[in-house]
Amino acid sequence: MSDYKVEFLKVALAHLLAVVSPGPDFAVVLKQSLIRGRRAAIWTAGGIGTAILLHVTYSLFGIGLLLRGSPLWFSAVKYAGAGYIAWLGLQSLRAAPRSAELGVGREPSGGTDRGAYLTGFLTCALNPKASLFFISLFAMVVSPQTPKAVQAFYGGWMAVVTAGWFCCVAVLFTQEQVRRAFLRHGHWIDRALGVLFLLLAARLVLATLN
Repeated sequence: MSDYKVEFLKVALAHLLAVVSPGPDFAVVLKQSLIRGRRAAIWTAGGIGTAILLHVTYSLFGIGLLLRGSPLWFSAVKYAGAGYIAWLGLQSLRAAPRSAELGVGREPSGGTDRGAYLTGFLTCALNPKASLFFISLFAMVVSPQTPKAVQAFYGGWMAVVTAGWFCCVAVLFTQEQVRRAFLRHGHWIDRALGVLFLLLAARLVLATLN
């Protein structure tokens, strides 16, 4: 059991460092927080957490190793992820100035909980860097002798921590003071996020070509 505790600490630390690093997941939760409010951002965080379970599942069953061993399929995943992130970027670049009628303290309208959830899920699920992280984590840190039930616990822990972290991000960026600043400069923040999404997409494409 002590071996599992050490292994779990290694997994938890590696995951914590990865999840707090800025990337597409952080950017999309930030965008949802500033544009659509806390409820949508929390649903988005839930979608990201669920996508973690997807990455963990195929890593547990060895499908991830097959994906990593096939340059064609892995490149297809990279291009799909880059395309989706670029689409998010283009949507953000089209942002128009928002009127003050939103009001501080009132949740913006538009979109659905399901749409917010799917946005989070697809952003994480189609992120090839997330795929590589979980494939490498289970191949290099987790022992093949570790029971699948224990490995599943690791995966559940990472999904919960991921969702919890991004819920905290959602709460932070939907504070009244942040919303006031957003009402004044929201469309510029939106467009800056659009540029960030496009840069992330370009980075994925360049990584595919190299």
